[in-house]
Amino acid sequence: MRKAIALGLDPITAIQMGSINTAEWFGLDRRGYGALAPGFRADILVLDDLNTFRVQRVFVEGRLVAEEGRLLVNVPPAPSTLPPSVHINWDAFPGFDIPAPAGHSTARVIEVIEGQIVTGERFMPARIENNRALADPTRDMLKLAVVERHHGTGNVGVAFVTGFGLQRGALASSVAHDSHNIIVVGTNDDDMLAAVRAIETLGGGQVAVADGELLAALPLPIAGLMSDRPLEEVAAQDEAIHHAARALGCRLSSPFMALSFLALPVIPKLKLTDKGLVDVERFDFVEIWVD
Repeated sequence: MRKAIALGLDPITAIQMGSINTAEWFGLDRRGYGALAPGFRADILVLDDLNTFRVQRVFVEGRLVAEEGRLLVNVPPAPSTLPPSVHINWDAFPGFDIPAPAGHSTARVIEVIEGQIVTGERFMPARIENNRALADPTRDMLKLAVVERHHGTGNVGVAFVTGFGLQRGALASSVAHDSHNIIVVGTNDDDMLAAVRAIETLGGGQVAVADGELLAALPLPIAGLMSDRPLEEVAAQDEAIHHAARALGCRLSSPFMALSFLALPVIPKLKLTDKGLVDVERFDFVEIWVD
């Protein structure tokens, strides 16, 4: 709403689009949603004005539940019946090595594009030592890995990515659409491994690691996707991991959002799964090395 109005949309039209239009499209108006009228649910936002859209009070079914950003009712925690969701087979874990066969030096690299979930495809000379390709943060050529976490298969897909800008450390997340394995980006294998282990310890979440130390974490213990903590606490944790990412050199505005979509192999161009690098336009696996 705020953005639409800031871009010039009439506030009343914006409210209409976000309420009754949406409710009618999904058939929710027949269940009492989308309007303030006789027969509709008394779910109400009281705003300061129609420009800032600052919320003063929130009513649910006519009951005041929040005021000035504070929750006024007790919400009992839902009983958790979900089993642990992070299962890594360390005995079969292959690590993050990228072997560099003789005669190969140019790598296929996923290019992250700011503000988009589509990616580009770059071809970059790799930093090779002892027949292994390493991350090269000086050229923003980092390692990316997807670690299978549901069935303990030991599958790990590894590739290169550019666009994050990390100068040290690693970022990892158990939110990785749509299979939601663990995805990790880093400047070195040790920090990438430490980040994956941190997520295992948390039972799911998002983390920033450097020099083997956990800098910040957002625990997501419900299926590795959701938090069971109050909104204010989650917001502070989210700010902490983003602050840590910036401190490590990341230049993306939403690095964990960008990271989460790099494992979605239905949106072009290059994506990474636990089974390897995928060219979505060809809908097939491709090799890292192009020469």
